[in-house]
Amino acid sequence: MPNVQTFKATAHLKEGFKVVANVRHFELIIDEPKSLGGSDTGMNPVEALLASLGACQSIVARAYAPKFGVELEDFRVEVEGDLDLDGFFNRSEVRPGYSDIHYTFYIKTRSSTENVEQFIQFLESKCPVGDTIANPVNIKLDRIVIEN
Repeated sequence: MPNVQTFKATAHLKEGFKVVANVRHFELIIDEPKSLGGSDTGMNPVEALLASLGACQSIVARAYAPKFGVELEDFRVEVEGDLDLDGFFNRSEVRPGYSDIHYTFYIKTRSSTENVEQFIQFLESKCPVGDTIANPVNIKLDRIVIEN
C-alpha cells in the first residue's frame, strides 16, 4: 500500500512582483531582482528551486550518512542553473525553464573514499527535489476561482 503524503503551499501576489508564500506556519518572500523589475526583497522562484535542490540533498545527506558509515563534519552544496531569459520574455521559442542544473558537493569527512562514493550515489537517487526536476511530473490546473 502506497505511503503518499500531500504537501501544500500557497503563493499570494503582493505589490509589484513580490510574492508571499506560506507553507504550514512558515512564510517565505519571493521576488525578482531589481534588474528584472522586482524590488529585491527575496530570492526569485528559479533561485528558490536551486536552493530547494541543495537543501534537499543536504537533508538526505544528514539522514543517510550514518547508514553508509560516513561521518559528516561539514556538508555544503553549491547549485547553479543555466536559464535563457528569452524564453520567459517570449522573445524566442527556447524553453522558459532551466536547460542545465549542476552542483558541487563539499564534504568534510574522515570516512573512506569508497564509503563516500557509495553514499553520494545513494543520496542522488533519494533526493525528492532532484527526482522531481529530473523526471516528468503530472502538473495541471485544478480550477480557476474568480472572486468578486
